[in-house]
Amino acid sequence: MDKLTKEQRHRCMSAIKGRNTKPELLVRKFLFSRGFRYRLNHSRLPGHPDLVLRKYRTVIFVNGCFWHGHEGCKYYVPPKTNVEFWRNKIERNKLRDKKEQSTLASMGWHCITIWECQLKPKVREQTLEALVYTLCHIYLEDRRIKLYKPVEEDIQIVAETMPKYSK
Repeated sequence: MDKLTKEQRHRCMSAIKGRNTKPELLVRKFLFSRGFRYRLNHSRLPGHPDLVLRKYRTVIFVNGCFWHGHEGCKYYVPPKTNVEFWRNKIERNKLRDKKEQSTLASMGWHCITIWECQLKPKVREQTLEALVYTLCHIYLEDRRIKLYKPVEEDIQIVAETMPKYSK
């Protein structure tokens, strides 16, 4: 049973923001302090990713565990009231996330998802350092020189002799 009235619950849920959330601000401040530059909610990319790092061909989604249905997470607890509505809403969010990430991957973008529970104080530093490591790895792998395999056939070149000019 919900402790709040229907109107109070509506007011609380409608006040939840979709942009500039605390977990997103944590990631943004950390990346900026490490010298990474990014764009916010790029409108031309599917899903309007939270952070877009063009230099790294990488997009970062900072997902809330409840809103995106983080399975196995202690912070994802399905509501006890209006169960059918919330189950459908969260499933639609999960399907939309998968579709957007597959579209971005087919466009050549690397997709990174950071969950809200990974930014809790106990594991925050580890998560953010792993993010920096991943971004550096992506950058180096994308710019690695691809060696060409030598041609197997023996190609013989016939050189012409230089014509002799008379004085």
